[in-house]
Amino acid sequence: MIDFPIVDPHQHLWDFEVCRYPWLMDRPLPHNPAGDCSAIARPYGLDDYLRDTVGWNIARTVHVDAGAVADDALRESAWLQETADRRGYPHGIVAYADLRHPRIDQQLAAQRAYRNVRGIRQIANWHADPLKTYNTQDPLVDPYWLRGFALLRKHELSFDLQIYPGQMPAAAALAARHPDTRIILNHAGMPTDRDAAGLAAWRRGMAQLARQPNVLVKISGLAMIDRQWTVDSIRPFVLDTIELFGPARCMFASNFPVDRLYGEFGRHYQAYDDVVAAFGDAERRQLFADTAMAAYRLD
Repeated sequence: MIDFPIVDPHQHLWDFEVCRYPWLMDRPLPHNPAGDCSAIARPYGLDDYLRDTVGWNIARTVHVDAGAVADDALRESAWLQETADRRGYPHGIVAYADLRHPRIDQQLAAQRAYRNVRGIRQIANWHADPLKTYNTQDPLVDPYWLRGFALLRKHELSFDLQIYPGQMPAAAALAARHPDTRIILNHAGMPTDRDAAGLAAWRRGMAQLARQPNVLVKISGLAMIDRQWTVDSIRPFVLDTIELFGPARCMFASNFPVDRLYGEFGRHYQAYDDVVAAFGDAERRQLFADTAMAAYRLD
C-alpha cells in the first residue's frame, strides 16, 4: 500500500479547441504503434485525469507533450501553464520542440519562458518495421537533430527520450557527449521485440544507458507493447530496470490516458506497488515520488 504522496511524471491532457492532435482527431484514426486509440479519441482535461486517479494521492504531475501539431507547441504550453496557474496541475511541463528546426534556439527559449516548463520531448522512436516506427528516419543519426539537442543545456532543459532498444547504443553515446543534459528515458525503453534477440538487445541497451549517470528512466507504458499484460509479465522489465539504474534514477509513471487503453489507473499503480512491495520505504518513495521530484525540479 502506498501511504505517501505520489508524483506522476508522465501524464497527458488534450483540448481539441486549443490544439490539433492528428493522431486523435483525424478520421479515420491513423495507425498508431500504441494500438487502437479510438477509446481515448476525445478531449481529456484535468478533471478527467483527476477522476481517473480518485483514491490515489497524486500530489504532483508532469505533463508530457501530447502529440499536437508542431505549430501548436507553444499554444499547448501556454494552455498548460494557464491551467497550472489556475488549478495547480500540472506542476511540470515537458514541451514539444522539433530539434531539427532551423530556429530551434529561439523555440527553446520561447518554451523555457513558461514557468513550469522543465524539458522537451520529441518522440524519436525508429524501427525498421513500418508498423512500429514513429519516424521515417532515425533522429539520433540526423546531424541537424543532434545540433538542436546540443542547445538544450543552454536553456537548462532536460530531454524526454522515447526510443526503441535498437537505438540505445546511439542514445548512450549521445548521453556521454552531453553529460550536463539530463535525459529521461520514456516507458522503460519500450522493449517492443519480444523474441530472444530483441529482449537481449533491450537488456544490453539498458545497461549501456545505465552507465551514463545523466540518464534516468520512467517505468511506464509497458502495456502499449504487452497488451494482455499481467503483474507477472511486466515484473522482469520493472525489476531489471531498477536493478540497472537504481531507485534514485527510476520513477513510476502513468502515461494516462494512453495506458488507460489497457487498464484503469489503479490497476497499473497497484501492479507497480505489488512488484516492489518488498523494497524498503526509502526506495519505494524514490520510485513513486522522490526521483521524479528531483528529475523535474518540482520543488
